[in-house]
Amino acid sequence: MLVSPQAERNWEDLCLMLEDVLEDQSHRQLFALELGSGTGQHVIRFAQKIPFITWQPSDINEESRNSIKAYIAATHAKTVLQPVHLDASEPWEKWAGLPHSSCDVITAINLLQYSSFKTAQGVFSGAGQVLKQNGLLITYGVYAVNGIITPSCNKHLDDELRKMNPEWGLPDIDVLRQLAYGNGMRMERIIEMEDYYKCLIFRKI
Repeated sequence: MLVSPQAERNWEDLCLMLEDVLEDQSHRQLFALELGSGTGQHVIRFAQKIPFITWQPSDINEESRNSIKAYIAATHAKTVLQPVHLDASEPWEKWAGLPHSSCDVITAINLLQYSSFKTAQGVFSGAGQVLKQNGLLITYGVYAVNGIITPSCNKHLDDELRKMNPEWGLPDIDVLRQLAYGNGMRMERIIEMEDYYKCLIFRKI
């Protein structure tokens, strides 16, 4: 099993955010797709704390998918499905066979800053297709605002990401808002999190 120190630090705050955002739907069973699941630590913790959601983890990386499988086996998680290979930059028809309008929730945690703009476009295009009406796309990460990155630690992070891959970097909230609008969604909330991180909540309309 892979271990991410950051995931171990932030899962509880993310859990509280999800419980708050989804509180009005806790009376029914929801289906959630996690894009870029990584180690599997988040989805397992979410499943343990939020029993009314069935989770479909996904990752492009085989090592990550194997780690998720190991966490599922070790914790006997009943509401986490086996991970699927999913490349969010691909058209939604290639999203592991997920049907149109099949998801109540899609999460993308620390995905967009480690992705190309093509992947960001894919996330919003795909979410616009596989989310049910009133479904939510929830992204978590660090963002630019109107082309400006503050404070200096975020600018440093953006520089480091672009050194690793010129196509990576902090996405701009206004650009994401426009991508959402072009795919039948609207930005509903910005939730301030720890260390200048934010959760962006987009609703399918």
